[in-house]
Amino acid sequence: MEKEIFDLDEEIIHPDYKKEIIKLLDEENDLEVLKSALLNYHENDIAQALDEMTLEQRRKIYICLDDEVLADVLEYSANTNQYIEELDKDRIHGVLKHLETSMTVDYLDDVENTLRNEIISKMDEEHREEYELLSEYDEEQIGSIMTTNYISIKKGITIKQAMKELVKQAADNDNISTIYVIDEEEKLVGALDLHDLIIARSEDSLEDLIKTSYPYVYASEKIEESISRIIDYSEDSIPVLNSENILLGVITSSDFMQSVDDEMSDDYAKFAALSSEEDLKEKLKKSIIKRLPWLIVLLGLGLLVSSAVGLFDTVVEELPIIVAFQSLVLGMAGNVGTQSLAVTIRVLMDDKVSGKEKLYLIFKEGRVGLCNGLILGTLSTVFIGLYIFLLKGQDPGFSFLISGCTGISIVVSMFLASITGTVVPLIFKKIKIDPAVASGPLITTINDLVAVFTFYGLSWILLLTVL
Repeated sequence: MEKEIFDLDEEIIHPDYKKEIIKLLDEENDLEVLKSALLNYHENDIAQALDEMTLEQRRKIYICLDDEVLADVLEYSANTNQYIEELDKDRIHGVLKHLETSMTVDYLDDVENTLRNEIISKMDEEHREEYELLSEYDEEQIGSIMTTNYISIKKGITIKQAMKELVKQAADNDNISTIYVIDEEEKLVGALDLHDLIIARSEDSLEDLIKTSYPYVYASEKIEESISRIIDYSEDSIPVLNSENILLGVITSSDFMQSVDDEMSDDYAKFAALSSEEDLKEKLKKSIIKRLPWLIVLLGLGLLVSSAVGLFDTVVEELPIIVAFQSLVLGMAGNVGTQSLAVTIRVLMDDKVSGKEKLYLIFKEGRVGLCNGLILGTLSTVFIGLYIFLLKGQDPGFSFLISGCTGISIVVSMFLASITGTVVPLIFKKIKIDPAVASGPLITTINDLVAVFTFYGLSWILLLTVL
């Protein structure tokens, strides 16, 4: 029997659910039929389709879906607050009732006090208590993204009692894969898997199923500082405790991954010398205000670099040809510095990095910069010398003096730039400043300053003073 051979290069076509949903909205006017059809799609697909709809189309969605389903859809959206604002006041109350509390906190932080107080006053007691709990924490703390959607049982009960409690709580909480065990004071004792509880026999001891050394985080911890620790575990959820080890909530894997994504986006924005992440819908004035402070700092450093060049006007007057190779030296220093910066920030994501390891990192990056500098400096010496000799008509001695000075400058500046790109973020981390602030443009400008002094200083010493 011949085996069927599949063409690996054959294009695989996936259905475009976003287009299907929008087409459905345009063609179907019966709201009941439309609602039934929409419920066949995953909430994430509807959420992604919202971004490509007109306001009129979105309003049709709002009418078709009830509060609970609409809340589930909005939890997948990156523009949740915008879409909530498009609802009338009564729908806002209904949707927020079913929305994840962390997202409710995020929305209410952006509305005026009158509306915020009105919405809070209409919350049921349980929802309001959860809102007030999460509101106590800064958006950078673990407590701001935790949820109370979890199952907990008391220590000392039987398997049968635990199953009964599970069924009871599962009606209101759907994070049931991990069950948390607490004592009479609601302090965390440990956790057990749903699978283990299901297959356990009634005569078994619940204590034997509990993992007492279960990972946890504190609500007051910074999200960024907890990432490297939490990411080592492959749990669906991690318990969140207060300072007295009382179980307050859990952080789910999806919430955690979203936080990681937000942190990476924020670091990427800082890497580009922005104060925070921007998008296409951000207002012009807001974008200008975000970028201007960093640009002013970089302008000041740029003026310093230009002033440094002015200090060596004697060198430029007597050897104007070296100006042609300034950008080469500065460019290589900036590139190496940015590479070292990227490596260092990645290493610093692990809070367990010791002082010895940090020193080794500086030593390693310095060696990498020096070795690469020696290779590129040698190549530059040869090719620049040949360029000046063959194309500029200068004598060989002069040509290779200029190229040799440029090559040495590349070696020295690349070595110093790799050290700078490593040491600066380490210092920032030490003084409790986000190392991502040592962004590409900042490091590049600092290395420009180093490269200018190196290049023109060596040119002055080697070409004018010594030779």
